[in-house]
Amino acid sequence: MGKFDGVLFFADYDDTLYNSQRTVSPENRAAIRYFIDNGGYFSIATGRAHRTFTPQIEKEQLTINAPVVLSNGAAIYDYASERYLLESFLPKDAPQMLVQLCDQFPALGFEAYHGEDIYVHNPNRVTREHLAKVGGAQILCPILEMPTPWSKVILQQVQLYLEEVQAHFLERWGDRCEAIFSNRYLLEVTAKGCNKGALVEKVAQLLYIDRKKLYCMGDNQNDIPMLALSAIPFAPANCSQPVKDWGARVLRHCDEHAVAQAIEILDSIY
Repeated sequence: MGKFDGVLFFADYDDTLYNSQRTVSPENRAAIRYFIDNGGYFSIATGRAHRTFTPQIEKEQLTINAPVVLSNGAAIYDYASERYLLESFLPKDAPQMLVQLCDQFPALGFEAYHGEDIYVHNPNRVTREHLAKVGGAQILCPILEMPTPWSKVILQQVQLYLEEVQAHFLERWGDRCEAIFSNRYLLEVTAKGCNKGALVEKVAQLLYIDRKKLYCMGDNQNDIPMLALSAIPFAPANCSQPVKDWGARVLRHCDEHAVAQAIEILDSIY
């Protein structure tokens, strides 16, 4: 028996656990090991896909003992059994939807995720910087020639008009898809009902976790659905204004081991 028995902690990855120096600090790794060693379940809910998150486990010496939420809520993957527990895909006519969207917003670029491959349309600086950060190689391809199904699409633009794109997309296809920001330059599109909150809740149910013992931490708009489930919704100090406005409990900056601070708070509670 450990003090964290029956406690589940989900952290966002980029800009929450993974800091601006593109690493996970020794302090955060030690805190996670302490949490797990004392009975807790720790996992990640990330916008990254299987291909771009999996290399991080070895590189950053991550300790995870619960299924991971991938692709911003499009999948649950269990690294213990090396299999997907759930996969969701965008509608079959997603390519036609994206053709219409890009006709409306010609400067828009995007990444489409199919299996382990990343297809790109109209790549821009944001596309290149994002793929350099997550470690994905791109396949440049006309939209209607990209293979389907797609687990998710990331809409990207250097100029700050993505809020207009989001509003237009949700007005046209909001009954079929989610469209939510993972940062100010990345607008993530998944199937309707596929977000971090919905899938974190599914993992909690799989592990028979009481909602009163579920804790989540994240920095951006796409984390709010899971923060809404959290007994204490944690956020690093570098979180976006929508997360602050929503009412998360703001801790230290991600560069100052914010996940370790959250675990310290849980240590004081349990």
